[in-house]
Amino acid sequence: MIQARHHRSEHRPARSSGHRWTGPLPAGHRAAIRRTAVHRAAAGRAPARRRARLAAVAPVLPGLPVLPVLSVLPVLPVLVVAVVVLVGVIGGAGVVWLPLLAAGPALAATTNGPRGVLCVGMLAGVLGVAQGLRDEVPGRELAAVLAALLAVTAASGLASALRGRRERVLAAVRSVAEAAQHALLKPVPDTVGPFQVAVRYSAAAAEARIGGDLYALVSTPHGVRLIVGDVRGKGLPAVGTAALVLGVFREAAYDEPDLLAVVGRIERSLARNLGPDDFVTAVVAGYPRPGRLEVVNCGHAPPLLISASLDVAPVEPTHPAPPLGLRALSGESPRLQCLPFADGDQLLLYTDGVTEARDHAREFYPLAEGVARHVCEEPARTLTALHDELLTHVGGRLHDDAALLLLRRGTPPAPPPPTATTPEPVTDAA
Repeated sequence: MIQARHHRSEHRPARSSGHRWTGPLPAGHRAAIRRTAVHRAAAGRAPARRRARLAAVAPVLPGLPVLPVLSVLPVLPVLVVAVVVLVGVIGGAGVVWLPLLAAGPALAATTNGPRGVLCVGMLAGVLGVAQGLRDEVPGRELAAVLAALLAVTAASGLASALRGRRERVLAAVRSVAEAAQHALLKPVPDTVGPFQVAVRYSAAAAEARIGGDLYALVSTPHGVRLIVGDVRGKGLPAVGTAALVLGVFREAAYDEPDLLAVVGRIERSLARNLGPDDFVTAVVAGYPRPGRLEVVNCGHAPPLLISASLDVAPVEPTHPAPPLGLRALSGESPRLQCLPFADGDQLLLYTDGVTEARDHAREFYPLAEGVARHVCEEPARTLTALHDELLTHVGGRLHDDAALLLLRRGTPPAPPPPTATTPEPVTDAA
C-alpha cells in the first residue's frame, strides 16, 4: 500500500510560489516523501481514543483483529452477548445459557451489514468457548452450541445482505419518485406576479412521496392563473392522470385568453384519455386584471377567501359544475365566477385530504377555524402552522394526499414622502 502511494506521489504535480512543476519529482524529494510515509505508518493513523481502546481490549482477545471488529460492532447486539455471558458467569449453569448467544448475531442482522453480523458471531463464539471451558461443559454439547451459533450467524449475515440490497433498491426508487414529483409538481416561487405564494404538499404513499393531488401556478400574458385538483384514487396509479391535467393546463393557460376555454381544453383531453369511472375535481382561477379574480369550480371543495381584515369565508360556487371528465354524463358546463380581490386579500385552495382528515375520535379537521387561528400576512408561515396542526390532528400521518396553496395579493409599497425644497433667495440686480 505504501509503495503504491509512493508511486502516485512521484507523478503528482508539485506547487511552488511562482510556477507549477509537472515533471517527475527529484530523487531527494522522493526519498523525503518515503521517509515521511514510513514514519507515519510506524506511528499509526488510528485516533488516540481508538488506540487506547485497542490496548485495553487486546489482552482479552489476543487472537482477533480487534481494531476492525471494534469499528463495525453494533452496540445493542454486543450488549445482548455481554448480558448473556454475565448471566452465565454469575449463574454458573454451564451450557444452559450458551444457546442464548445466538441472539447477538440475529439482532445484528436488523441493524448492521454482513460484516457486523460476522463480528458479533465471532465475539459470541469466542466468549462461548471461554465460558464453556470455564464451566467444564462436555465437548459434544459445546460443539453443538457452536454449530448452532455458526448457523444462526450465517443465516443472519445472508438476511442482512438481502436487507441492505432491498434498502438500496428502495432508496433508488424513492429518488426516482422525487425526481418525478419535481418534474410533475414544479416548485412554485415565493412571488408570482403581484402575489406572495406558499405551497404544502403531503402524499399518502409516503414511500413514493408522490400522489394524485395536483397544483400549478403560472404567470401568462392573460394574467396569473392557477389550478388545484384531486385525481380519483391516490398513489402512483393517479400520477399519470395528474401529469395529463397539468400538461394541458400549462399549455392552455398561455394560449387561451378565456379561463373557461382553459377548462374546456382540459375536459376534452380527459374525455379522450380517462376511463369511464375516472374523474378529476379541480378549481381553476385567474387574475386577469387588478381587483378581479375569476374562479371556475369543477366539483372541488370551495376555496377560502381571506380578506385584508383576516375574515375567512368559503367561495361557494354559484353554479355547481361536475368534475372534469364527467361533463358528457351530466350535460352541465362550468361557469365563470368573478370575485373582488383587493390588496391584502388571500385565497386558500386545498384538496379533500385536508378537510377529510380525521383524528382518533373520527372528527374532521376544521380547516376554516384553523385558518382563522393561524392566518397572517406571510403565506409560508400560515401554511406551516396549518400543516403542523393538521399532522397533529391526525396523529402524525395523513391517510390521503393533501395539498394546500395560499396566495396573497401584496400591498404596494407606499410612495416616498415628498422632499421639502428650499426656495432660492431672489437677489436684486445691480
